[in-house]
This record gives sequence, structure tokens and C-alpha cells, in this order.
Amino acid sequence: MRQCDLALMAASSRGFSTTHFDFKLRVRRLSVALQPNTNVLGFGSRKRRKVCSGADRVRLGSFQLRCCCSDSVTPIRRTSGPGGNGGDKNDEWRFDAKKKPHSHTLRVRIQASPAAMPFASPPSFLKQEKFFPRCTPRNSGPQSRDTPPKRDTGIANEKDWGISLLNENINETGTNEDGSTWYRESGEELGENGYRCRWTKMGGQSHDTSSEWKETWWEKSDWTGYKELGVEKSGRNSEGDSWWETWQENLQQDEWSNIARIERSAQKQAKSGTENAGWYEKWWEKYDAKGWTEKGAHKYGRLNEQSWWEKWGEHYDGRGSVLKWTDKWAETELGTKWGDKWEERFFKGIGSRHGETWHVSPSGERWSRTWGEEHFGNGKVHKYGNSTTGESWDIVVDEETYYEAEPHYGWADVVGDSSQLLSIEPRARPPGVFPSLDFGTPPSPEAEQDSPDDLPPSQ
Repeated sequence: MRQCDLALMAASSRGFSTTHFDFKLRVRRLSVALQPNTNVLGFGSRKRRKVCSGADRVRLGSFQLRCCCSDSVTPIRRTSGPGGNGGDKNDEWRFDAKKKPHSHTLRVRIQASPAAMPFASPPSFLKQEKFFPRCTPRNSGPQSRDTPPKRDTGIANEKDWGISLLNENINETGTNEDGSTWYRESGEELGENGYRCRWTKMGGQSHDTSSEWKETWWEKSDWTGYKELGVEKSGRNSEGDSWWETWQENLQQDEWSNIARIERSAQKQAKSGTENAGWYEKWWEKYDAKGWTEKGAHKYGRLNEQSWWEKWGEHYDGRGSVLKWTDKWAETELGTKWGDKWEERFFKGIGSRHGETWHVSPSGERWSRTWGEEHFGNGKVHKYGNSTTGESWDIVVDEETYYEAEPHYGWADVVGDSSQLLSIEPRARPPGVFPSLDFGTPPSPEAEQDSPDDLPPSQ
């Protein structure tokens, strides 16, 4: 196995032991709510905008890109901060266990919140607001940029990492004025089918070895046109807090359809050294040149006796069909559980939405409300639902249908943000030598669609 690949696998053997949170933990009380109000469907008022209809077209090589700018609000998903990647979501789920649900005075407030629970700011020695290039001139050590990752920040663009690979093989070590040590290595590995992996590793320790940081950069390419850019970083501090983060993006051409595709992903995790607390996030985005797009995230967190989970996904087929879903749930060690989930499917103005909000008390008493909407594309919407406390409704109303027909960040956007990936130069291919392609089994669209059916059942 190549050394470059071994380096990338190292973190997976560490388990859930790394990545940032805000370390001085502030325990925030979880409370939950399922608040029925005059709007029995629980949507409230929302400002929605349709996707822009005047799309620009951009040409990239042999591809003609259709670029559409849409800032429409994702229906149903409710956060107190901006949604999507890079937004600081702040859903808060709160539950007042002392109030027993009933049909007329039910005011179980839910403020969902994986994102609002964690931790205070990290120690000041971990904060570096300015960007410092990691690879400095020869014979000077790399500057530590060992800040832990932040929660709910999605997938960073390549420019945010400042990846700068060296063009020579080096193996350096040194000691700084404060007694901390550092190392830096770089190399290149070659393989079959034009495979090349260029990599740089660096890291350091404090003088008493109580804190440590490591970071690896790499780029890969081969004769099939595959290109990959990636980062892995990890660290720990003197208080025992530890973290791990990996990021990568790749460009490839589908062997069956001959369509270019870019994928981006990130994983982040952190663990406290002083509390029973930690969190993990996995984010992914997939785009192709015909407008097909898939996005999603899986999240988990724990703060002492409280745990929470969140999973969501978006799927656009590039021809107008849209699927979106979210599933959130949380629980305490005392046995209280609560959650909220929804799904929507639309195509050419016709579609449906449905969801459920639920709560289980420590004694096992369950409350839930289910709701649904059928949009017929003619200005009529059928709304229906019921709850375990006797609520029910089944009406048809005049209402315009809004949904996002295209992703707000699509193929043209990701191409524009991937200049370093696209500029990777593969090895020169000798005349008469052709790349070997493994066509395998053609992908199934259903297999690539991560939907609520793939989730473990909610309580």
C-alpha cells in the first residue's frame, strides 16, 4: 500500500477522538417542543422566492454550463441562522417535561438544537484569526495553524486551506525559540495507469509534548483524467481536548456517460478532555456538468447526559425533479426523547410535503403530530394531518406552490471554486499508451440517492 494512502487512512483508526468544538463547555439545558399553534401544520410564515428563470450560460471546455442564481429559502427546514453550507445554523430543540401534552393547552416548545449546544471558545493559544502560509522558505519551520474545526460550517473551498505543495523531496526538523519542535516532509509516489500522488506532511509539539498538531496535504492524478486535492489535520491540547478533520475534492469523468463530475466532502470531529462531550459531522456534495446535484450531511453530538443527531439530504436530477428531507432527534439519559422530520418531492410544480414531530416522556408516553401537503400545480393545495391528542384537519386551500427547482450552488459555482483542483498536471503519457478504464456496473440512480429510507427509524 502506498505511503500516501496510508497517511490518509491513519485518522480512521483513531476512532471518535478528535476535532474542534468550543472547549470550555457550557452546559445548556435541552428542552423540547412541539408547539401546535393556530397554524396546525407548523410551517408558520415563510418568505420564499422562486428560482430565477433567466439562467446564464458558461462554457468550460466542451461543456456548456447553465448557471442559475437562486436564493430561495429551503422550505420547512427551520433555523435561526443562514442555511446551507457555511451557515451557522442554530436550531434549538427545547422540551419542558413538566407540561403534559393535551389537546387544547399543549405548548410543548421545540427549539431544535444540535448546533446551539456545544462549547465556549477554545483557549486563546489556539486562536489564529489571520492566515499564515504553512510552507515557509527552506530551513524555517512551518507555522502552526492548529485551530480545531468549527461546527456546522459545511465544506470549505480549496482557497480556505492554502494548500501549497513543495516541488522537491525534503525531510526537515527543527526547534523553535519557545522549545516547541516541528517537522516537515514531502515526496511523490508513482503507480500504474499514470498514478501520481504528491504530498506534504508537517507537524509539531510543545516543549512538554502536552499539545501537538499534524497536517497532511496531497494531490493525486492519473491518465483517466482523475484529479484529487485533499487535507487531513489533527491535534490535541494540554487540557486533553482532541480533534480531527479531513477535506477533499475530486474531478472525474463518468465512464458510462462521459460526463464530468466534481465531488467534495469533509469530516470533522472533536472530543473534550474534561467532559463527556464530543461531536462528529460528515458533509458531502456531488455535481455533474448536466446539472445533477446531491448534497447531504450526517451529524452527531453529545454533551454530558444529552445526545442529538441530525441527517439531511438534497437531490436535484438536473431536469426539474427535486427531493429534500431532514430527520433530527435527541434524547437524555433520563429517557426523554423528541424529534422532527420532513420530506418534500416536486417536479414541474406538482409534488408533496409531509412530516412528523414527536416526543416520548421518560415513562414511555408518546405524543406526535403528522402533517402533509399535496400540491396539484393548479393553485390548489390539499393539507391534512392529525395528532395523538385528537387534532385533525383535512382541507383544500388556494395557495401558490414554492420550492427550489435548482440548487443555489451548482456546477458552474463549484467549477469556479475549484481552480487549484482543475490545474493539477498529470504525468506525461507516452505515445501509444492509453489509460485502462474499469467500467464495472453502471450506477443506479436509486443507489446514489440518500433519502430518509436509509436512516435508522426515529423513535
